[in-house]
Amino acid sequence: MGKKLSGKDLIKLGFPKNNSINVTLGQINRYQKRVKKEKILTEAKKVLLHPEQYKGDGVWGKIAESLLDPVIVKKQVLKTNRVPFQIYGENEIEDQAKYQLYDALKLPISVAGALMPDAHVGYGLPIGGVLATKNTVIPYGVGVDIGCRMCLSIYPVKASYLKGKKHQLETILLEHTKFGMYETHKIKHDHPVFEREEFKTIPLVKRLKDKAYKQLGSSGGGNHFVEFGIVNILDANNEWNLPIGEYLGVLSHSGSRGLGANIAKHYTYLATKQCPLPKQVVYNRHLMALDDYYLDDNVKPH
Repeated sequence: MGKKLSGKDLIKLGFPKNNSINVTLGQINRYQKRVKKEKILTEAKKVLLHPEQYKGDGVWGKIAESLLDPVIVKKQVLKTNRVPFQIYGENEIEDQAKYQLYDALKLPISVAGALMPDAHVGYGLPIGGVLATKNTVIPYGVGVDIGCRMCLSIYPVKASYLKGKKHQLETILLEHTKFGMYETHKIKHDHPVFEREEFKTIPLVKRLKDKAYKQLGSSGGGNHFVEFGIVNILDANNEWNLPIGEYLGVLSHSGSRGLGANIAKHYTYLATKQCPLPKQVVYNRHLMALDDYYLDDNVKPH
């Protein structure tokens, strides 16, 4: 693009000295990186003169809205005291995870919090931690691995099947999931989730669609796993309505991988421009939160 576009360029163009400059630079950095500076300035001038005509535009819509309805940037002020919280299994939880929760409990948006017995250090908030907030979402608090969970599937098949078909079952796992940070499927597997409007209307998510295709059904690295095993039903009154006995089961632990991480990173960046954290926790950018101004807008193309 030649010389990089700056805030001074936008001010010279006539942009008001408010958050619209941050929003414009952010959008251009994401969607117009390879466009020449002169062309960007020409288009930006049109948006500045007639922002109402660009509402809903995939690239310029957010900039138009920041001109029509400027956001007042306010640095958050920490509360003096922590909001109510509960820690379960306190003696088994590492101190750093507790400190992460303590910081979050003083955020002005916080209402209550809790730590589970398996809590450990995470991104901003401890994994195994819970934080209730008012009219806001903390992207990294929702999670980088949005769908990260343990899942047990029980099949009405006798456990003896595992002994005779072990090799075939291992082959099924190898063919239908991948492990490791860079392991992905070579063949795209379609799924109804890819028909969601977000993949069509939000530029960020639209660009991530190929990544999502490749990572669908993969398990990632870290402590993610999937394996077959035996499930022993001992209670006749069980939720699966299965007779007492041993059955074939599949236990898996997986997350949302790169798709979730990229989405969390993007909206955390928007939050840093809207409501910077106070100095006491500025080192922890993962606690950045989006208020209802951005939450309402998330359903629109931007």
